[in-house]
Amino acid sequence: MFVDEVLVTVSAGRGGDGCMAFRREKYIPMGGPFGGSGGKGADIIFKADEGLRTLVDLRYQKHIKGLSGENGSGKNQNGKKAIDVIVRVPVGTTIRDSETGNVIADLVKNGDYVVVAYGGRGGRGNVSLATKSNPCPSYCERGEPGEERKLKVELRMLADVGLVGLPSVGKSTLLSKITNANPKIASYHFTTLFPNLGVVSIDNYSYTVADLPGLIEGASEGIGLGDKFLKHIERTKIIAHVIDMSGSEGRDPYDDYITIRKELEKFSDKLLNKTEVIIANKMDIEGAKDNLDKFKEKVNCDIFEVSAIRGEGLDKVMRVLGDLVMNIKDEVLFEDDEIESHVLYKFKREKPFNIVKDGNVYVIEGERGEKLFEMTNFNTDEALLRFSRKLRAMGVDDELEKMGIKEGDIVRIMDYEFEYTR
Repeated sequence: MFVDEVLVTVSAGRGGDGCMAFRREKYIPMGGPFGGSGGKGADIIFKADEGLRTLVDLRYQKHIKGLSGENGSGKNQNGKKAIDVIVRVPVGTTIRDSETGNVIADLVKNGDYVVVAYGGRGGRGNVSLATKSNPCPSYCERGEPGEERKLKVELRMLADVGLVGLPSVGKSTLLSKITNANPKIASYHFTTLFPNLGVVSIDNYSYTVADLPGLIEGASEGIGLGDKFLKHIERTKIIAHVIDMSGSEGRDPYDDYITIRKELEKFSDKLLNKTEVIIANKMDIEGAKDNLDKFKEKVNCDIFEVSAIRGEGLDKVMRVLGDLVMNIKDEVLFEDDEIESHVLYKFKREKPFNIVKDGNVYVIEGERGEKLFEMTNFNTDEALLRFSRKLRAMGVDDELEKMGIKEGDIVRIMDYEFEYTR
């Protein structure tokens, strides 16, 4: 099954909780804090693997989760870091944030990888929280929640040459003759339902060729199968138009050529800037020579006469395409400024909180405030006081005062409600 587009949710692991413990040994009175910190949660990593050809494995993984880090323990023992989750995808995979549309990474080489969601840091034990003013804290932190993101994962096949054309022009036959591929071949439209990839080996070099499902007018707008597979042409160095020069389907070869170019332009005007060649197929059929003469009067481009079914003219095409591939540099699909910096994503500067009124309840929203709440272990009064001080330092109290809050009013953060006191 060929799958080239998947939506998936990833949740990195939560950090392990810190430990609140105190040293208790004979002859060591007031031993002080002795609780270790939690381990870091698992990252979610996508890694390119040249052995894969489709995203079918991801199709059945709607939610990928990382394990939490190990909790800290007494005797100042820190918890272990969770093992990262590595998701293997084909070379040529693009990963986007499905909510913003930003490109997170474009994995074009075997072994390329990207961390798409970072695991939360471990909560600090009371050893790490000790200060000069409070050398023996009776509180600890819970682990930081891991990042959660919704991703759109797209595969754009890596091929040097892309064969394009209307249905039944002979693309699959051509691919089967010049490469080691064995695509399905039949005398009806849309025999090819997904891209086929083959390797051409000639003289002392080789290159890859992709046969794409037949395009028809309106393909760029979702008609037929073309809209699903036009993206696979974006990585190719050369676009090879395969045209039925005999007109055996009752169409004019020149009209076929113009139709395909229009659909390529509608999908992305960058496609028209690629090197293109024309492979005039079915030249063994009567009328093909006359049609070719008329075609040459209208088109100024390299044209190669072949009969794929008979294997005629294929050696020349293979060598010309190989020479072009060797002399054309690899094209970068996404520039650096189009790819999201995860550092900026993770540490983007935003207002640390927002307060809205829900009836008579003041609701504090925002990542920093919510994360502070989730990492606070409310098992001692000292922990609660520390939580209040942190909110006050963020400016929450001043904002509540401006909104007219009164003593005894209810304030809510996530699922936690408490009475406001000055």
